[in-house]
Amino acid sequence: MKSIRITRYPINPARVLALIGDKAAGGAVLFVGTIRRRSEEKTVEELTYEVYRGMAERRMQEIEDMVRQKWPVVKIAMVHRYGRLKVREVSVAVAVSCEHRAEAFEACRYAIDTIKGTLPMWKKERFKGGVQKWVKGTPIEA
Repeated sequence: MKSIRITRYPINPARVLALIGDKAAGGAVLFVGTIRRRSEEKTVEELTYEVYRGMAERRMQEIEDMVRQKWPVVKIAMVHRYGRLKVREVSVAVAVSCEHRAEAFEACRYAIDTIKGTLPMWKKERFKGGVQKWVKGTPIEA
């Protein structure tokens, strides 16, 4: 499994965590994002993620590079899904290992926050009753 991936297939958090294991790492942090049931006081039935895949994978590589510049990362893995996802399915997993836990937590938080704010990916929520709504996405910058 590649450590940076955009995939339409289910994400196994245990496999993502296994990618960052290393004897030099004393701290490993795994963030798992799932599809939640409520949004804007409505019941969500599913989400559809659309992505500019090539650009998103390049952006994830840039995020890895930024994380490695800011923290002494031993290993990092980032996987994001696209396509139709049901409530409770894993949409994203980010795992970071460092020598110390504080660095691993900080690096992981920075990575997921940057993914959520800058990845060229958009989501459409489908609510109970069939109403659909695009959620504000990230603009594509040349």
